[in-house]
Amino acid sequence: MQSLKSRQYNTTKIFLKGYYNSIIIENHKAMFKHHGNKRNLRHNLKIASLLSFVAGLVNVAGFLAVQKLTTNVTGHFAFFVDEVFKLNFKQGFIYFLYIFFFFLGSFFSSLLVEFLLRRNEKYSYVIPTAIESAILFGIAVFGKSLIVYDPDFIAYTLLFAMGLQNSLVTKISNSTVRTTHLTGLFTDLGIELSQLFFYPEELFRKKLFVSIKLRMTIISFFFFGGIIGGIFYSNMGLHVLLIGVVALLLGLLYDRIRFNAVLLERKYRHLIKFKGK
Repeated sequence: MQSLKSRQYNTTKIFLKGYYNSIIIENHKAMFKHHGNKRNLRHNLKIASLLSFVAGLVNVAGFLAVQKLTTNVTGHFAFFVDEVFKLNFKQGFIYFLYIFFFFLGSFFSSLLVEFLLRRNEKYSYVIPTAIESAILFGIAVFGKSLIVYDPDFIAYTLLFAMGLQNSLVTKISNSTVRTTHLTGLFTDLGIELSQLFFYPEELFRKKLFVSIKLRMTIISFFFFGGIIGGIFYSNMGLHVLLIGVVALLLGLLYDRIRFNAVLLERKYRHLIKFKGK
């Protein structure tokens, strides 16, 4: 019969092994898989750079195609109120639909993520990102015809996609990262830069620099995506959205490869230890 001391030793060994394995997985460099408090700055910087690049690209491409903002709704709300006061209800309803489709994308994304987290967590970010990729691909392929027959449909669809993306990254990052509009980012960046003049505490300043770095990354890649969209739109038209599709799919592929590499490394380490015994 196994002694109490031996059983306690084995229990501790199993616990430490499981803890070690979880630490390896939680600290791998994938950008999508970690949620909430499991995320660190590296995770957030990667997902922020990818998705803000896509948002900047969509913002410029959508505006050049249909002369509408397709990544946020602040301006649309002002136009909506203006048209209502002019009693131009038909145009006002169109601006309302712009707002509604962004909201609908956000609602649908959160609903889907919550559903998948309860069914199969590993698909909780893959499916929403795949849906966004499919939407951008559809607009890239059929956008030329839609501009002629129904340009507002392009705006509705892109706003839905950006609402979906913003909700997804907000949920994954525990509201740390938002990628589709810059108003709040510049507000927070201004506040944090001003705080550097008044808070000498090293720990607080370190947190400020981390936050500033994240916001600067989002802003920089949003501009970069916009520049790429503007440069290539003149030659490619809405096919420029295919760049965004490729970026999203490469992000998913990178995540999968990194995660599999960590699992393989863990398995290899255990095999070496087993052979060494």
